Amino acid sequence: MDKMEHAKQLRAITETHYNCAQSVLVPFAREMGMSEEQACALGAHFGSGMRHGSTCGALTGALMVLGAMGCGEEEARAMLQSFREKNGCTDCAHLLAAAKERGEEKKPHCDRLVCECVQGLLDLTTK
Repeated sequence: MDKMEHAKQLRAITETHYNCAQSVLVPFAREMGMSEEQACALGAHFGSGMRHGSTCGALTGALMVLGAMGCGEEEARAMLQSFREKNGCTDCAHLLAAAKERGEEKKPHCDRLVCECVQGLLDLTTK
């Protein structure tokens, strides 16, 4: 299973909730030198914008992956810039409000951001 499929699978599990950060972190666990359980624990409090509507969990998860994989400021800036260009902002609360205005439900919106961040990581780390 590739990383995108893994992230989508995590988001589809209903018995356990994998937040956006965990859904980005877990597929990259091996590359970060940790188990999936450790990656899941690392991201536990980064969903819902660090539990208070701040920076999107998918984005914070992606930035953690970049750091753990030894990527530098250039890759982090590229991830942030791409995310802002596609979504207009980085804060969970604002992203959710904009999605609601568009008539987009929360789960599909968050699933899309997870996939976007996983793809961004693949693009940045497999050059």
